[in-house]
Amino acid sequence: MDINTKAIIKRRLSHGACYLVLLAVAVACFFPFYAMLMGSTHDNLAITTTLTLTPGDRFVENYNRMMQNKDIWRGFMNSLWLAVVNTGLCLYFSALTGYAFAKFDFKGRNALFGFIMVVMMLPGQLGVIGFFRLISDMKLLNSYIPLIIPAVSNCFAVFFFKQYIESGLPNEMIEAALIDGCSEVKIYHRIVLPCVGAALVTQGVMSFIGNWNSYLNPLIILTESKKMTLPVLLASIKSGGGSADYGAQYVGILISVAPLLIIFTFANKVIMEKIAIGAAVKG
Repeated sequence: MDINTKAIIKRRLSHGACYLVLLAVAVACFFPFYAMLMGSTHDNLAITTTLTLTPGDRFVENYNRMMQNKDIWRGFMNSLWLAVVNTGLCLYFSALTGYAFAKFDFKGRNALFGFIMVVMMLPGQLGVIGFFRLISDMKLLNSYIPLIIPAVSNCFAVFFFKQYIESGLPNEMIEAALIDGCSEVKIYHRIVLPCVGAALVTQGVMSFIGNWNSYLNPLIILTESKKMTLPVLLASIKSGGGSADYGAQYVGILISVAPLLIIFTFANKVIMEKIAIGAAVKG
């Protein structure tokens, strides 16, 4: 066996090992979704006593019981509305703040950005009690306002956009726009936002998922069932005996996961296109 043949065999074995590892990771990632799908077709007894990996015949029954228990589609629309509004606010103002940190030189910039980094590292649960008392004193309980306003300030999104704009937006483009007489507002809307399209889509997906899955803040702020979001309603689904109704919950979780999969599928293509455009601009 010559040297070239040994090299080819070695390369094929290494490729095969990589594919096996990737296949194992893919199976591990897909298995929870498969178990959730199979669980939605079984009753509570089967779910709690066995590992349900084969399809059952209780999906329609579980769905009807879920609809009798909670108005899931109302919660679906509440979550969708909050996620879209919060994501839009987060993207616009976080990109604006990141642009300011990346391209403007003002007094205290580094100290202020360092403070944002420190705040980003603090767990959000630390401020739950103070947040609830503040909202209660402002008479804003059972309102969407306390769930929307905090979306304007997202420390990670500011950090993400600052780093992206510093590396992906040439100063020459901004200087050329200023020479042509563009105001800072026009520069932001007509140059900065189009050039950070990939970052907008990427952060938009992460922000949408975070807002869609938000549970703690809606739980402590919202009190009326008709205003509750989907995660809160799913957690409160109970069977006739007062215990958790896992079959109905699995159906609800399946409904809640569907929009995320659809968004990621479409966003993945857009991200690749925007990255290619951004690379052309940098080049």
